[in-house]
Amino acid sequence: MVPLLLVLLLALVLFGAGFALKALWWIAVIVLVVWLLGFVLRPGAVGGKRSRWYRW
Repeated sequence: MVPLLLVLLLALVLFGAGFALKALWWIAVIVLVVWLLGFVLRPGAVGGKRSRWYRW
């Protein structure tokens, strides 16, 4: 009975980790798209020079 519970617990942990990694990949792709769109769609500054869209 104990080995069966350990196998089920291991399967549950691995499924949870796989789902979390897949969700993190989707979040990374969305952040990358937003970051790239920031470079493409950044507003122009006064005087015709292009400004940075980030604050650093």
